[in-house]
Amino acid sequence: MFDRLDQLETRYEDLGRQLSDPTLVNDQKKFQTTAKAHRDLQPVVETFRQYRGVQTAIADARAMIADPETAADPDLRLMAEEELATLEPRLTDLEEQIKVMLLPKDPNDEKNIVIELRAGTGGDEAALFVAEMFRMYLRFAEQHRWKVEILSQSETGIGHGLKDVTAIFEGDRVYQQMKYESGVHRVQRVPATETQGRVHTSAITVAVLPEAEEVDIKIEAKDLRIDTFCSSGPGGQSVNTTYSAVRITHLPTGTVVSCQDEKSQIKNREKGMRVLRARLYEVEEEKRHQAEAQTRKQQVGSGDRSEKIRTYNFPQNRMTDHRIGLTNHQLAMVMEGMLQPTVDALIAHDIAEKLKAETTAA
Repeated sequence: MFDRLDQLETRYEDLGRQLSDPTLVNDQKKFQTTAKAHRDLQPVVETFRQYRGVQTAIADARAMIADPETAADPDLRLMAEEELATLEPRLTDLEEQIKVMLLPKDPNDEKNIVIELRAGTGGDEAALFVAEMFRMYLRFAEQHRWKVEILSQSETGIGHGLKDVTAIFEGDRVYQQMKYESGVHRVQRVPATETQGRVHTSAITVAVLPEAEEVDIKIEAKDLRIDTFCSSGPGGQSVNTTYSAVRITHLPTGTVVSCQDEKSQIKNREKGMRVLRARLYEVEEEKRHQAEAQTRKQQVGSGDRSEKIRTYNFPQNRMTDHRIGLTNHQLAMVMEGMLQPTVDALIAHDIAEKLKAETTAA
């Protein structure tokens, strides 16, 4: 571990020298890449330097305790022992921090996401829950100052339910915070239409896809069939009068994406391509995960949409995340977007599992 840290520190210092070269700003792309690499290394290098500083202080304290002059001075010896008692736990904490920092990073963590929510079993009740869950994610996005762009949504016409909704969340480390939401979310409550007061169980699926750039996924024009049609649903005078809605079919995989949220056909096509790239990227990621089966077992769940990950029980004001056995009895607050404690617990569990795997492998 320490050999690797020495190498990272050398790399960090080299990048710092490159950034101090005034000619580097003439190449903005290289400058930004260098600055990002330097910034990414800074936390682990600074923590390593703190670690070495504490190591030196511990060695000094031990030398002082062993010194005959210190042994003859009870006050001086007590001071050295107290310092040592403070420094040793600090060294352990810093070592744990460094181990976490050195864990392999998910290359998608900094990406924006395409999120898709779809009603499953439960009919209108499931559609209502799609709308409520999407509202919860919007509140969560507001807390992080993420930008949200709705790509498409299909309303039920009953209440405020949504059969499905697709949106893009843009901002700082969106995928890192949202990736654990993929899967089946189950809701248990008494529907408004239920006259006997019986609790019904419904389900929706959530898919969180890292948004792929053109460099991540190459799509050939010959592989696409693009159809246009009239928009449907709310939207003003242009609805059912102009062919602004777009349906894109990726012929090699049969993947179909529709977008009709914008009045402009060009904008709908651009949004549709963003979703298509994300879905094709997910397919490639799935292949990679399957090739790394051992790594996949270390993750919090598989991210599979068929996996039931969470239950929202309204009569008991309870939310349970089945992957880590987490129960929260403040469901009303969760539905208002207070999702961070759950996200933090999932991230912490994931890190703990990866550390355990690293220790086992070593």
